[in-house]
Amino acid sequence: MVAPPDNDVLWARGLHHAYRGTTALAGVSLGVQEGEILAVTGPRGCGKTTLLKCLSGQLRPTEGEVWFNGSPVHSLSSLSRERLRLDRFGWIDTEPHLVPELTAWENAALPLLLRGAGHRSAKHAAVEWLDRLDVGMCARRRPSQLDQSQRQRVAIARALTTTPQVLFADEPTAPLHHSDGTQVLRTLTTAARSHQITVLLATHDPDTATLADRSIALLDGCRSDASPATAGSSDEESRAACSLSV
Repeated sequence: MVAPPDNDVLWARGLHHAYRGTTALAGVSLGVQEGEILAVTGPRGCGKTTLLKCLSGQLRPTEGEVWFNGSPVHSLSSLSRERLRLDRFGWIDTEPHLVPELTAWENAALPLLLRGAGHRSAKHAAVEWLDRLDVGMCARRRPSQLDQSQRQRVAIARALTTTPQVLFADEPTAPLHHSDGTQVLRTLTTAARSHQITVLLATHDPDTATLADRSIALLDGCRSDASPATAGSSDEESRAACSLSV
């Protein structure tokens, strides 16, 4: 086992994963520095979501290593990985997945409340993010009273209220119209940079990827980007593993 570079907050080596015999990842390696916004690009079905889930501890890779702040994630128990996600990570899904019985601000404040934050401070943080995402007027409404765009903005606010160290965003603006999506992404990336939040942004949209500091590309579960300017040792290993798997 080789420890990751000191300047990488998140580091993965040789990740493999399969669903019922179908390969989703085939030897993907990468490193992400603190405060960096990294776009993971590629067509639908190329392995972007699986990669983010392995990096965030939602899935344990079949093979390979994931390290966060110099500590192994891949060897943690399910309970420890769940605690890591609650304490250090944020997640924005393609669909909002809000709790229907809770209001918008309660949904946005939920991660803080689960951490043990006080009701007043959690509500203040939630409402502040709802305002920044232009859904402050919806704070007291339940998800059934919101349209799809508003629900997704609430879900994004929920991921940002805790100021996570790493934010995983899986096609976060897919339910939004293009103009709304661009505005929300700019809010998200501006917040990430001002708070030194590391972001992994999965997208199939080239315009979205331009908002990131750097991009990597996946195709059929493999790293398909081969630019010498972005290739490190883990990148070379990733491409070598993919060449052996096809």
